[in-house]
Amino acid sequence: MSKLTGKIALVTGASRGIGRSVALRLAQEGAFVAVHYGQRRQEAEAVVQQIAQNGGKACAIGANLSAPDGIRELIAGLDEAIRDHGDGDGFDILVNNAGIGQILTFEEATEATYNEVMTINVKAPFFVTQQALPRLNDGGRIINISSFVTRVASPGVFTYSMTKGAINTFTLLLAKQLGSRNITVNSIQPGIINTEMNEGTLSDPDGQKYAAGLSVFSRWGEPGDVAEIAAFLASPDSRWVTGQLIDASGGSHL
Repeated sequence: MSKLTGKIALVTGASRGIGRSVALRLAQEGAFVAVHYGQRRQEAEAVVQQIAQNGGKACAIGANLSAPDGIRELIAGLDEAIRDHGDGDGFDILVNNAGIGQILTFEEATEATYNEVMTINVKAPFFVTQQALPRLNDGGRIINISSFVTRVASPGVFTYSMTKGAINTFTLLLAKQLGSRNITVNSIQPGIINTEMNEGTLSDPDGQKYAAGLSVFSRWGEPGDVAEIAAFLASPDSRWVTGQLIDASGGSHL
């Protein structure tokens, strides 16, 4: 028996990057995975197909989390997945991964760019969690994807860093509130990971040298590095770990 057999997981922003790797890894452990996507339907369906080819089960749920009805659509899709694949009326694992990067300084930020990043990176996970929580089984898991920029001041990504600081506080508050239900809540803080968000940095030799030089391991991170941590946090092995901000930057800036 795999550690997540019989569990249902929802991973937001799972059509690519870290979310995709987390979805694949949770499915590998036996979970049924609801693969959320915003606009990339084909990529999300490819993730579902890959999970199926590996012997797992999954479905794709499309919802624009920045739209007024987006979260309602996501929760409706989750309810359908629970009805079709669960033994009860609840699910077990929520991974708040969906987010956008934003390379802007304090001076360059505008009200429009501020609202955009706050809506996707803070407002969406707040209300997704609020709406999903009545469906989350006691003993469940909430995993939030933050960033190491909350530990290392990075003025070049000013408002993005602020959003991840909010996610860290959100993690602590939820962990305190949900302890009585044996629900753990933790945050993973990746460093520079080889995803589309960091394509500009990692496509350039100087950027590659910089990214590799940050870590004590002299390399940049891969999505699978984060997915392995998520798999642990989703499993019964993490039952005594909650309210933690787990650095996943390969020792960057030690």
